[in-house]
Amino acid sequence: MATLADPMPPLRGSDDRFFRRGAIAMALVIVAGFSLNIVMGRSSFSAPPLVHAHALVFMGWVAIFVAQNVLATTGNLALHRRLGWLAAAWMMPMLVLGCLVTVNLLQQGRVPFFFLPLQFLVFDPLSLFAFAGLTVWAIVLRRRSDWHRRLHFTGMAMLLGPGVGRLLPMPLLAPYAFEATFIATLVPPLIGMAADVRRSGRIHPAWLWGLAVMFGFLLAVETLTYGPLGASLYTAITAGTPGASVAPLAFPPFPPGLPQP
Repeated sequence: MATLADPMPPLRGSDDRFFRRGAIAMALVIVAGFSLNIVMGRSSFSAPPLVHAHALVFMGWVAIFVAQNVLATTGNLALHRRLGWLAAAWMMPMLVLGCLVTVNLLQQGRVPFFFLPLQFLVFDPLSLFAFAGLTVWAIVLRRRSDWHRRLHFTGMAMLLGPGVGRLLPMPLLAPYAFEATFIATLVPPLIGMAADVRRSGRIHPAWLWGLAVMFGFLLAVETLTYGPLGASLYTAITAGTPGASVAPLAFPPFPPGLPQP
């Protein structure tokens, strides 16, 4: 693993524009997804305080991510470094609130109807931990800007699922709605790989390691969803709550008026 940080020949030309535009594009996808949800009446500002805190913290990360890319690619490295330590601390409330919201929905029996409840319990927190792992790795390699920015970029792609999912016709994608959103999160790093090839004729290994983490996440989700550990976890979390009456591997009923796949 130590060889990951070994110097490699520099890429030809600057990739600043790609990372700046990519950060803005991912932010716009997330904002568009949640905005569409509000416009369509699928969410409102009457949600519980926990949901609002979750939304503020996660949108705060989106703003930090865009700001960090702008600062790094316009030469303001001093402010970029200072904001980077705030970003590192920011991940902790993201992990805590993300897990709390998932557990809350599960216990209330309010898992989105196009996801298996047990799969939702598994993939929501695991996506956050995969994001955090990639982000921490990027921080460790902060002196290697080529690794640093690609690992950060792939980590951000892990957070695209909720925003992309609100733009996709999720009811029509069941029973593969989770897998469809996962495929969508692969698009940014794949575009990054294509940009490397177009600019320098090769793919930076950080993209390959990032994709390995993403596919490891997918394998872990599928293994836990259909294995005894996931079932035990579901039972323990929902015990004594309305969610205990919801079958872990059965899709919740579709809302009236929606066509079933």
